[in-house]
Amino acid sequence: MSTTLLEKFGAAWNAHDVDALLSMVTDDCVFETATGTDAHGTRVIGREALRVAFPAAWNTWPDARWLEATHFVCGNRGVSEWTFQGTDRNGRRTEVRGVDLFVLRDGRIARKDTYRKSRT
Repeated sequence: MSTTLLEKFGAAWNAHDVDALLSMVTDDCVFETATGTDAHGTRVIGREALRVAFPAAWNTWPDARWLEATHFVCGNRGVSEWTFQGTDRNGRRTEVRGVDLFVLRDGRIARKDTYRKSRT
């Protein structure tokens, strides 16, 4: 599998297009967020749950963008590295580096696990 799926997925995040994102994931896709009460962050399972979870980033940072992305795929695993930039509703600007680790199945994303730096 090539990096095309990950490139399109990143473009859909930047376009704030939840329908495009959902078209690229499996019905049982697992998303583990960068933050949450558990060691893995918050775990979201299934396309309908993702319809609610994915836009949370845009609700927090209405101008959210993932820039300087690089992607690679090896077998059924993929990685995207990026720089996140966004301004929250209180006007605080955020810029951090991060990665998404993917498991790919049948040309779609079956798992997305997000990690990002914390700034002090």
